[in-house]
Parts: sequence; C-alpha cells; structure tokens
Amino acid sequence: MIAFGGNALLRAGEKGTYEQQLANVERTCESLSRLLKEGYDIVIGHGNGPQVGNALLRHEAGTQLFSLESMPMDFCGAETQGSIAYMIESGMERVLHRAGIKRGVVSLVTRVEVSPDDPMFQHPSKPVGPYYTKEVALSRPGQWKEDAAGRGWRKVVASPKPLKINNIDLVERLAREGNIVITVGGGGIPVVADGDGHRGVEAVIDKDLASALAAVNMHADEFYILTDVPKVYINFRKDGEQALDSMTVEQAKAHLADGQFAEGSMAPKVRAGIMFVEQTGGKCVITEAGSLGNPSCGTEIIP
Repeated sequence: MIAFGGNALLRAGEKGTYEQQLANVERTCESLSRLLKEGYDIVIGHGNGPQVGNALLRHEAGTQLFSLESMPMDFCGAETQGSIAYMIESGMERVLHRAGIKRGVVSLVTRVEVSPDDPMFQHPSKPVGPYYTKEVALSRPGQWKEDAAGRGWRKVVASPKPLKINNIDLVERLAREGNIVITVGGGGIPVVADGDGHRGVEAVIDKDLASALAAVNMHADEFYILTDVPKVYINFRKDGEQALDSMTVEQAKAHLADGQFAEGSMAPKVRAGIMFVEQTGGKCVITEAGSLGNPSCGTEIIP
C-alpha cells in the first residue's frame, strides 16, 4: 500500500495547472516502477486537499455567477477522486509502457464509512476551501477558523476516524491478480449508514489513516507513506536535528508525546504507520518518492 502525499500532485510555488499536476504524478509513478520491477503488487491512495478546495470554490463561483446549484462536500470529494485517479492512471500508463511492464491500472471511487457519533463532529478542525475575510466568513453557514499564519478565515469540518472501506475485498483481489489499484482518494468519501444504504457527510478523512486501514484490511506486507522529505526527523529545523533510519512503535509514540512531529504534517503519518505496524507486524516506511528502491530508503517503523 502506497499513500501519495500532496507533493505527488502539487509542489510549492506551482499554480496547480493540469499540466503541472500530470507531470508531478508521472514523476512519482516513475519512482514506483522500481517496486514494480521487483515484483510488488501495488495499491495507491492519494490526497486531494488543494483539489477539493478548488472544486468547492468553482461550485461557489457557479452559484454566484450563474445561479447553478452548489454541490455538497462529499460530491466534490467524488469529483476529485475521479479526476486525480485519471491523472494517476495516465501517468502510470506511460511509465509502464516505457519500462515494458504489463500491468492493468484500475481506479475505484471509494466510500469510507465513519460513525455519526464520532466526537470529531462536535469539534471540527480540518480547514477546507479558500481563505476569506472575517466578515465574509462569519456571514456564511458552517464553522470557521482564522488561519494561524494570518492568511484569512477558512471553513473547518470534522475529520472522523475511518471505520470501513467500501469494496476493500475487491481492491485486494484486483491487486493480488497483478493490477495496480487506485483507491481511498482523499481519504475516501465519508459516509454514514442510513437505512438501506449510506449518505455522505461534510467531513474530511485523513488520507494516511484511511490508507493504513486499507493496508490492514488487505493484509498488505508493507505500507509506504510518501511525503516531501527523505526521512522522519526529530528536532526538525532546530538545533540537534536528526534524521531517523528507524524507530520502534514505542519510540514513535514517545516522539509523538514529546511533540516532535507537527500536526497537519508528520504527526498523522506517524500515527498511520503505528496503526499499520501494530495491527499487522508489517513494515511501514515514510519517505519521499525519489528514494523508493534505495537500500536505506526513508524511516522505517518497526514493532
């Protein structure tokens, strides 16, 4: 199981054009080809933070300019799952062709069940969408919070714990047949059980945690979390900065308790790695895509 970080799609300083995102995706897929050549079966999860924010903004602009009906967040999540998966399929297809590797590439728009009683619904904290002035933000429905860097106010929604991934048995079967499967995009579309089916809710599921759950449910041997640094650091960008080659689950928990890993950055990745290792005994590696396949690749979390 491989969780694509945001830099697999959009890098600092870029506008996020289709061409830029497609080029970034293809570079990341090129790094994955090293694992494919070693015979790995691969499932890919990915983030969608900037993309779903842009989708919400486009819907809002359509409402204001053309009186079009604005769609809810779960709908926008489905939109971006499909569009990002399309880019990953396109990039992977070219990489496979150049490498002479014959693999199918399959994308699934994935719903992920959460509990309607999850306490995070009472304490929304995940920022989504564009920045607004305080006056504009507080005139709109929902809950809003000022950005710590002073860039404005953003809507905040819940980030509930993922409980069940729709069609994960099918994902596992397709992967074990040698197909490359793209699933749980953006952490999955959050839904709650509702009568005979499910209904979407306004929330964002952490994509690393959803990918970890997918890895556990598929009985994956290894879980890779791709980010923009080659290893996990303690005292990051401070005196005594140290890159970690490995850490046990207990050491990782101690570093989290000490505040070594920033929330919204490395902390959720480490928690996802801990979850996978504790429940499977397998290996989790946190690294950048360009390091994949190297003998000392990334930071390994071990039992």
